[in-house]
Amino acid sequence: MAENALGADRVHRRGGRAGLGRAVTATAPGRLRVYNGGFARRRIRRILQLVGWQIRTGWPRDGDAVGVWGHAPTAWRGERVARQSGAPLVRIEDAFLRSLHPGRAGEAPLGVMIDTTGGAHYDPRRPSTLERMLARDPLDDTAILDRARTAIDRIRRLHLTKYAAVLPDLGMPEPGYVLVIDQTRGDASVRLSNADADRFREMLAFARIENPGARIVIKTHPETAGGHRAGHLSASDLDPRTIFFDAPASPWALLEGAVAVYAVSSQMGFEAILAGHRPRIFGQPFYAGWGLTQDETPVARRERRLTRAQLVAAALIEHPTWYDPFEDRLCALEEVIDTLEAQARAWREDRHGYVACGMRLWKRRPMQAFFGGVRPLRFADTGAAARLAADLDRPVLVWAGKAAGDLSAPWVFRVEDGFLRSRGLGADLVPPLSLVRDATGIYYDPAAPSDLETLIAQSPDLPIDEIERGRRLIAYLIAQNLTKYNIRGALPPLPTGRRILVPGQVEDDASIRLGCGAVATNAALLNAAREANPDAVLIYKPHPDVEAGLRPGKITAGAADIVATQADPAALLAQVQEVWTMTSALGFEALLRGVPVTCLGMPFYAGWGLTRDLMPAPPRRGPGPTLEGLAHAALIGYPRYRDPVTGLPCPVEVVARRLGHGPLPRPGPGNRALAKLQGAFAGQAHLWRRG
Repeated sequence: MAENALGADRVHRRGGRAGLGRAVTATAPGRLRVYNGGFARRRIRRILQLVGWQIRTGWPRDGDAVGVWGHAPTAWRGERVARQSGAPLVRIEDAFLRSLHPGRAGEAPLGVMIDTTGGAHYDPRRPSTLERMLARDPLDDTAILDRARTAIDRIRRLHLTKYAAVLPDLGMPEPGYVLVIDQTRGDASVRLSNADADRFREMLAFARIENPGARIVIKTHPETAGGHRAGHLSASDLDPRTIFFDAPASPWALLEGAVAVYAVSSQMGFEAILAGHRPRIFGQPFYAGWGLTQDETPVARRERRLTRAQLVAAALIEHPTWYDPFEDRLCALEEVIDTLEAQARAWREDRHGYVACGMRLWKRRPMQAFFGGVRPLRFADTGAAARLAADLDRPVLVWAGKAAGDLSAPWVFRVEDGFLRSRGLGADLVPPLSLVRDATGIYYDPAAPSDLETLIAQSPDLPIDEIERGRRLIAYLIAQNLTKYNIRGALPPLPTGRRILVPGQVEDDASIRLGCGAVATNAALLNAAREANPDAVLIYKPHPDVEAGLRPGKITAGAADIVATQADPAALLAQVQEVWTMTSALGFEALLRGVPVTCLGMPFYAGWGLTRDLMPAPPRRGPGPTLEGLAHAALIGYPRYRDPVTGLPCPVEVVARRLGHGPLPRPGPGNRALAKLQGAFAGQAHLWRRG
């Protein structure tokens, strides 16, 4: 089971989470006849195929169904064929956590709503599948309700919504306003609720009458702000107390500052419920009529009283069909939240674009792939980067080891490899699967704070679901023997006794120069370990870059009992009782596996009460973080990940699965020769500095 813990297992949607993946099963419905071009979109077809539908055109045969996209302008074709042929009608619509941008911008959805009754969740004229769930299903399964509560918390905390390209930290109106939510003209949920522009103006009038003297904020729809479709309210509806708000702000941040919420049928009314409001509703959306809203035009047949968790259990867990673009499979809500979190983070961080400097030529392509998805990177020499950044009004992205002290710009972010990097060495020019972007400092320099240090210090306040996510990730890494570089190699015969692993490092590495004191060489580290442990079996593991002849730091065996060349570090950790290190990431990997660690330097994982530290820790650090909190900070909160197969920003779990089971693209044939040339120059520079 361990090897399937990241999602290879298939579980029913009522079965909850399975390891770090929550895929769902589906039965095969049969042939689905379609009559508009929207179903030619690859993602839509693929989701329907995974459910079991065989997409076809032509006249329905016995047992076939007819598919239409919601109440789109072309839906009439399928509706007419269904009436004339007697075939059942299936309506498909976007799910409530769709994507970063609206479908009109060309982005594929992460989920759909499939209604086999021919209804639609936003059409109150007849009960839809979702309404029947809300009205009739018990919705009392403790596991699902717990998942729903956790989902509410995560969606709010991560500022996710139907179109998640929103900004949590955007300037908001002063709190205390009344929020009125506009929608686009022609929206089916508005039309089918018998609403029009007059209804929206009536809603605005009610907001003013019921909140005398209050400020009114009209939130425009993202498609209106993006210039795709007009809204119902216009400048003629404003007065001195009323403003439009069309910035791409997080709806959760807007709802936080509101004292009352008014909507017709917008999904933001649903989100208002999840944010703790009881919105005033002037249409008949799916979330109205269950005791969670104030309904101006109630739906008579909706009499049941539901909790927020029950509403979410049906609307986000039970009814939608969710899709995992990385594994090309159906999945559960939790995985979609993970995916949308990664994509939203990349968009939010990269939306301004960057001027990048201090990047070797071979790094530029992976850097562009990681950070240039919204706007392509502009590369520049370090001396010219700040000036170009000022001209373009962009932040600077600099490789941490190349960050000069005089690099001045409004925003400077330092970049380094993440701790779950690749299958192969960076010095071999194997591109990274994870990178960190630090606005404060960099994790290997204990002289100054870093974003990672802040995340570790804050980790005791992580929600329980995030702690559990860290725990599951640790378990998977251990089960799959995953480390930073994931280089496999056989172990030499190991002597019996108390074994201490001493990992060698690249001696001119920045983590040694900045994070070590008196012990700053591999030989000194070995001697210190031997002096303190005269009877132990010392196993020296040379750094892979040094073994490959790509970086300096080669030494003789010295005080070691055995030199484990080309050995798998994960396999070594399973055979030792302790690790002595300066600042090696292998010390972090040892902690994850429950192996005691003694640090002679001050790596990011030292100073928190989890290691034995022979060097004073910065006063900023102290006991409190747990191992799960440390892992969450270092492997989830701090790095960014990119899936090497799809090229998309992705959660850590996707990269862990790729490293555990593949597939992983192979580096080009020229990498090794270029890496050796790079190593030769690095070695000459090292000798020159020492001379």
